[in-house]
Amino acid sequence: MSERWRMEGAAQLVSMVGQLVGEEYRILRSVGGQVAELRDELATMKAVLRMQSDADAGSVDHFVREWTNQVRELAYDAEDCVHLYIFRVRCRPNDRFFVWCRRLLSTLFSRHRLAGEIRDLRARAVVISERHARYGLSREALSRSASLAPMLTATTHALRASNDPDQFVGISDQAKLLAAKVEKMDVNKERKVFSVVGFVGLGKTTLAMEVCRQLEAMFDRQAQVSVSQTFGRKDLQGLLKRVLHQIVKVKPDKEKGIKEEDSLTPGDIDKMDLDGLTSTIEEKLVDKRYLIMIDDVWTIPAWEVIQSKFPRNNNGSRIIVTTQIETVAKTCSPGSDCIHQIEPLDEKDSEKLFLSRAFGFKDASCPKELKAEMGKILKKCAGLPMAIVSIASLLASYQSPDSKDIWERIFRSIGSEMENNPTLEGMRQIVTLSYNHLPHHLKLCMMYLSIFPEDYVVFKDRLLHRWIAEGLVEEKRGLTLLEVAEGYYKDLMSRNMIDPAPFVSNFRDGGVETCRVHDMILEVMVSKSLEANFVSLVGGQYGGMSYDKIRRLSIHGVEQGAKDLSPPPKKMAARRHGRRDVMEGMNLKHVRSFSMFELEGHKLLDRLDEFTLLRVLDLEGCSGLRNKHLRDICRMYLLKFLSIRGTDIRKIPPSVGDLEHLQVLDARDTYLRYLPKTVTNLEKLERLLFSTKDTWLSMWQPPSGISRMKALREVNNIVIRDNIQVAKEIGDLEGLQGIVVHVNGDSEIREELRKHLAASLCRTNALRWLNVGDTRVYGDNNLDYLMDLRSPPQLLRYLRFDGGISRLPDWVGSLSYLVEFCMSYGRLKGDQPFAVLCKAPNLRIIRLHEHFYSGDKLVARTAHNFLALKEMRVSCHNEFPSVFSFQEGSMTKLETLELNFYDNQKSIEGVEHLKKLKEVQLIGWKNNSAINRALELLKEDSDRRSKDNNQYVVGVKYYD
Repeated sequence: MSERWRMEGAAQLVSMVGQLVGEEYRILRSVGGQVAELRDELATMKAVLRMQSDADAGSVDHFVREWTNQVRELAYDAEDCVHLYIFRVRCRPNDRFFVWCRRLLSTLFSRHRLAGEIRDLRARAVVISERHARYGLSREALSRSASLAPMLTATTHALRASNDPDQFVGISDQAKLLAAKVEKMDVNKERKVFSVVGFVGLGKTTLAMEVCRQLEAMFDRQAQVSVSQTFGRKDLQGLLKRVLHQIVKVKPDKEKGIKEEDSLTPGDIDKMDLDGLTSTIEEKLVDKRYLIMIDDVWTIPAWEVIQSKFPRNNNGSRIIVTTQIETVAKTCSPGSDCIHQIEPLDEKDSEKLFLSRAFGFKDASCPKELKAEMGKILKKCAGLPMAIVSIASLLASYQSPDSKDIWERIFRSIGSEMENNPTLEGMRQIVTLSYNHLPHHLKLCMMYLSIFPEDYVVFKDRLLHRWIAEGLVEEKRGLTLLEVAEGYYKDLMSRNMIDPAPFVSNFRDGGVETCRVHDMILEVMVSKSLEANFVSLVGGQYGGMSYDKIRRLSIHGVEQGAKDLSPPPKKMAARRHGRRDVMEGMNLKHVRSFSMFELEGHKLLDRLDEFTLLRVLDLEGCSGLRNKHLRDICRMYLLKFLSIRGTDIRKIPPSVGDLEHLQVLDARDTYLRYLPKTVTNLEKLERLLFSTKDTWLSMWQPPSGISRMKALREVNNIVIRDNIQVAKEIGDLEGLQGIVVHVNGDSEIREELRKHLAASLCRTNALRWLNVGDTRVYGDNNLDYLMDLRSPPQLLRYLRFDGGISRLPDWVGSLSYLVEFCMSYGRLKGDQPFAVLCKAPNLRIIRLHEHFYSGDKLVARTAHNFLALKEMRVSCHNEFPSVFSFQEGSMTKLETLELNFYDNQKSIEGVEHLKKLKEVQLIGWKNNSAINRALELLKEDSDRRSKDNNQYVVGVKYYD
């Protein structure tokens, strides 16, 4: 009977579909085919945009730029159409007939609208194509030009005039240090290559030229040449000619007092081919001590072909390379001692350079009326000499105290001044040169950083997952998208386009990598992003800017009087003359990414139902977010990235399980006490993060069914209370790479829970990051169940134990990839934990916290011999251990040591055996005499090392 009812119901539904749409239904059925054609169009449009991205700025005229902007907007709209079809309209291949019919019926209106939009898009494509033909645009206009790089290189060097009295501000000490290294002769006198690496504008060329000047008398032959960004075989011939012109200029022989002229004339050199140049350079240098400076090397192939033309003699010859790219520097100079990372100017030198340029004479002082503005400008320049010189030169005409308003205005408008003012044009060109050298995918990732406010510290993981959710990361065979994104990040870091910020560490998560963008780079990225409609910025210095179609919206701060972001009345919709009107008239239906850095701009959150195409929603720290807003968020069916971290949310509705495309859910530092059971429906979720504010042990218990979340790679703060099924299902998460999991030590079935969790951990073969503990941290040996794991995860990079354990498991020492180990409440004794940890060959960081040890004296013995350990931090408030002892040969590579004395009487022994120490930090109460005794001991030891130039920094941090 029920089978007959289902058949009749299906027939009735099909009949209803036919009656409702008739002929139009057949038209709508073709939407899938039209979308397929649209995807082909989209691929072509993206190819055009990539060609424009790869073309140098100087080779693309205004018409080409405007035409590609039109193509870009069309591509955005086409992509939105395709995604709407795939994610909301298309029937699933595995849908049964009844489900298929129901979905078809429910999406009729969407299909009808989509069919109309596709027709409009194709019509727009035809118009743009006809415009392309009508105005005679050719593909050659989008081809890459080689002319820009040499021009910009010349501009760069023009800004480093040799007669500039200020060019050595802050560089003299670095030059002396590097010159001493370059001059030093080894026993075998082999040729060495030294690399000076750092971002453009830091003074790499100036430093290298000063080193060459200081060492002029030490070398028989010298030459200084620059490499173009687009270096090729033809450029090699020209470079070798420039070298040869310089090395034939023979210096006078000091012993004979005679200057011997070389028989080669400039005309002879200019006539030589590549082979002739190579053999002549070999002949002139083979028995000489030479010093060659090669400036601005951009690629490894360029370096390899250049260096092969200089003889590898044993006369103590040297090559100095300057480069912006760390991977190039490491290839040129394999030894770390031969790489000099040029540092930005410190505050004192920055001010000295700025004042001498702005006021025209050495040792100038700043009028007190202008000091505040100068401070803001120098903060923005962040020690970049070229930025300081450029802006100071612009302000040189405004030296009187009455010029405060002008200085303030220029500070606020540095971005636009870089575009329009000839004085700052060189700075923009140099940053643009580095940007232009990036591959297409890295250009998009760099522009994406303009979303974040100035001086904002960005967590690496947050950035990488946002790149992925935005579709900026390309698929590569054999790699996950996250691994590809990691490669992008390392590449940008290597090119010095982004700077590492201090690691952020906490009790549970260990060290977390962060980065930031130099303000001058950010100004250029913002300019390019706005020009390409890649990002729309609102608030702060961007207040009053209006946009047509907003694709990525970032609220940086809303000035007073412009915080009401509710929809405007219809009669005011067209009025956009004021800042408030701009905000009110904002069209949100095309927004695919929304980031809120203005914590109080909460009225815009009441319009979340208008964000129909949103993929990324990042509301970290937004205090205006309320529980009611989550209802709208849970209807954003295209959403891939959702962060409500640091908000006051107390409840997530069960409808969150409907976000079938969600990849990241970050709910840390909220007032949530649990997550709804429907999270197990999120089968594409890769990252699930949870923690509760103001709670030391904030955890949530996942429901049965977590094994359905096959895409899950990272999940934190899980507690298994009484559900054995959850303990079993953790082992079914084959892609799991990181987990924080605790067992409820008060459960009546805790032994069963521990047994099944141990079995599951043996099956998580992809695990890289493991934090395992027990809710009863003061219990006796609650973690002993980990002692005999049959097959522990062998790929672990990070491991933390939170709870009592009789000894460290032997398998910890067998972890070949382990980089960081942390422990608290272990209450170990004797040679633990060092006797096991020293066997891990790549262990670099040890962090030991509360009650990790219960013995009196913690000894790192000679037999322990850590092979890679560079950092150890011991932070425990209890009295044990009272002595930290280091025997000779125990931690030979340790560079950073941090010890927390708190208010206990503790001491250090054998610090003289830590030969590689660079920094020692003590923490505790100021009135603790033990800290003062330890400080004296450390200072004496550091002073004794001064004769070997091997001193370390001793620091102390007192509790308030």
